[in-house]
Amino acid sequence: MKTIKGLRWWIIALVCLGTITNYLARNSLGVLAPQLKTELGMSTEQYSYVVGAFQVGYTIMQPVCGFIIDLIGLRIGFALFAVLWSVAGCLHAGSVGWFSLASFRGLMGLTEAAAIPAGMKAVAEWFPDKEKSIAVGYFNAGTSLGALLAPPLVIFISLRFGWQTAFAATGALGFVWAALWYSFYRSPREHARLSSTERDKIQTGQARPVNASRSKRPVREVMTSRRFWAIALPRFFAEPAWQTFSFWIPLYLSSARHMELKEIAMYAWLPFLAADLGGLAGGYLSPFLMKHFRVPLLWSRVSGVVLGAIMMIGPACIGLVASPYEAIALFCIGGFAHQMISTLVNTLSADVFDPEEVGTASGFAGMAAWIGGLSFSLIVGALADTVGYGPLFGMMGTFDLIGAALLIWLIRGQSQQDRATQLVKQKVLASQ
Repeated sequence: MKTIKGLRWWIIALVCLGTITNYLARNSLGVLAPQLKTELGMSTEQYSYVVGAFQVGYTIMQPVCGFIIDLIGLRIGFALFAVLWSVAGCLHAGSVGWFSLASFRGLMGLTEAAAIPAGMKAVAEWFPDKEKSIAVGYFNAGTSLGALLAPPLVIFISLRFGWQTAFAATGALGFVWAALWYSFYRSPREHARLSSTERDKIQTGQARPVNASRSKRPVREVMTSRRFWAIALPRFFAEPAWQTFSFWIPLYLSSARHMELKEIAMYAWLPFLAADLGGLAGGYLSPFLMKHFRVPLLWSRVSGVVLGAIMMIGPACIGLVASPYEAIALFCIGGFAHQMISTLVNTLSADVFDPEEVGTASGFAGMAAWIGGLSFSLIVGALADTVGYGPLFGMMGTFDLIGAALLIWLIRGQSQQDRATQLVKQKVLASQ
């Protein structure tokens, strides 16, 4: 069978397409929120419960999804969860009130939680260490692209065919992607279209290569390691910003900035375009620092996280600007900064864990992240109508600075065994 040149990049493009369908279905709720509040008679607090239902399901299932994918394999596991989240997305069309909408939303959260652990496992299996942050940048771009496409696409379908059709259409896209994934994906060891040259490049470029005979460490050992908390805590503090962007921007622009639905469709996608650029910038920043400034592998990731955390001061100031367009510009800075952070922190999981356990580690770190996101969303829902959004955005802007400080502390305090592993990685990279 004829091999495909650069097959690993086609694999990550397919992962990116999957995250686009995932986040397009996910962000349809935030886009439709102003309309749904009227149609279903929801208060802002009840809307936060709908958001919270998704977040609870997602939080619970991230480690479960990661463990299942590690157990049954990436090919069947990712396809299975894509089918399930598509079913859940289509069911949203049958909502008759906030409670039924929250029920369907919770089901979607239970199933969409597979996306990030699956994507990180694909990166861990298919890419040499020096390319992992770039690969994560491209796959992570799918999260922003899905969110970027949601405002114009979902509002167009809703205005033309109704909000029920908007939910059904965005939900059904996952069925198509699941078929593509199951048909095309194989692991590097099994893929007939992977050339021997590319296979060797992947394997020799990994300090922690895939090893089918290697036994997985117990989950407890993974979760109690310092390297796990170096990933989990920054994600806990970063996630409130992204979930605020995903679920609250349209409602904020409508209620606080008094923008019409069509105007929201024109501008609400811009922060997610900036987020795409931030994810790609974070992916390329790490190898740039390694090549030109001799920054060690892990510290090249940390440097980008610190830069992104400083930039998050921008969206913290949204409450201080008078113009809605200035607010959108600050949201754009926040989207860029957050995805830079997200790309590099997610890459760390592939740096410090073996490919056989990346799904599990990433899933539990994602659980920590979504606990942070859920908690902040409930705070927004409870206080937005009384204290306003400004102070809440101010709080959000400080979280990433705390996360960056914890990351520096935890990475500096690695065990001697972890330090030895990183020295091996540097020797491998230097020889390439």
